[in-house]
Amino acid sequence: MNYSKYFSDELTSLKSQGLYRKFREINRNQVNFPKATERFEGEERAVEVWCSNDYLNLSQHPVVILKSLKVIKELGTGSGGTRNISGTSTYHADLENTLAEFHNKEAALLFPSAYTANQSTLWTLCKKLEGCEVYSDELNHASMIQGIKNANAKTHVFKHNDVNHLEELLKTSNADTPKLIVFESLYSMEGLRSPIRKIVEIAKKYNALTYLDEVHSVGLYGPEGRGIAAEQNLSDEIDIINGTLSKAFGQMGGYVAANKDIIDFIRSFAPGFIFTSSANPSIAAASIEAINLAKGSDLLRKNIKKNSDLIRKGLANVNIPFLDNDSHIVPIHLYDPDLCRKASNMLIDEYGIYIQPVFFPTVPKGDERFRVTITPKHKAKDINNFVNALDSVWSKLDLKRSDPKESTSESNLNKVSKIY
Repeated sequence: MNYSKYFSDELTSLKSQGLYRKFREINRNQVNFPKATERFEGEERAVEVWCSNDYLNLSQHPVVILKSLKVIKELGTGSGGTRNISGTSTYHADLENTLAEFHNKEAALLFPSAYTANQSTLWTLCKKLEGCEVYSDELNHASMIQGIKNANAKTHVFKHNDVNHLEELLKTSNADTPKLIVFESLYSMEGLRSPIRKIVEIAKKYNALTYLDEVHSVGLYGPEGRGIAAEQNLSDEIDIINGTLSKAFGQMGGYVAANKDIIDFIRSFAPGFIFTSSANPSIAAASIEAINLAKGSDLLRKNIKKNSDLIRKGLANVNIPFLDNDSHIVPIHLYDPDLCRKASNMLIDEYGIYIQPVFFPTVPKGDERFRVTITPKHKAKDINNFVNALDSVWSKLDLKRSDPKESTSESNLNKVSKIY
């Protein structure tokens, strides 16, 4: 086999479909975010960021930064090993206790990323629970899908947020078969919530475990930012909660929280936990500070809600097609990878606005989009400039506008991406 030709041909095919990804080199300004600089063709230029997952800007909070620097000076920049071999510091242990309390669970387990936490935890559960059947929402994140697939578990994919379809599938299962329902509280590409309460009721009816990904809701929703399950008083009803430190908390890493037996089980059997170096102690320490700050950040959460409403109103006024929802995520549809990239390039080249085009495999082909995320540091004038820039780009590229009479809400899900 000619390996070089194979790799080259695959990349050429990707580029011909408009699906080849290029990374922009963006340095966010710690003091003046959303202002940032991009290194472009050897030069630096000023840009404004509209697609960051640092939802509360806590990665740039002075208290968090000082804590990180303090621990680096104390312990150094690395953990020194796996959790089992010299890689568990007091900061790791304290962070896991903090996360357990945050979700009202008995225990929590820290992973290098939320992707690893999902993939390894689900793989372990599916492999060790003999004959386990998985019931997975069709829009679940790739990390969840990969963990399930790698385990070769029998998998039933239910239509997005469709509890009737979920129950139809569960009815076909043997009562004694181990079952796991896997879903998210807030879907990252649509910004849509799941019917958590109804899913919990069905899980109890059919004796199934529930696994909930709260990656895009922790820090932003519920009392003290404890997530959407907590907002609905359902944290106690969910068996396993997955979360991240890298979004609203502004750090790096992921975790699962559950009862002590489940967490000890994952700690003892999950390869993605056992065979990897632990997070830097400075990250663990900074994460504790960030979580504590997030608990008292109701004003920041209100500002995000206000900014999100402002941008939706602005987009509707100029008929830019977006999926309406009640979250901080605003998906703007372009439906074509080349046009998506052209619009993104024009926005940054002509208006200094950085928003990354999103296409396959993150979303299905034909459902390309911008994924706008608003932070508390975006001002009303920033939003106005952003909407005006989009309006101009839509006109210059003759992009499809929305029909004011047509709903772009959750009820119109036939136009929402479906990927598995």
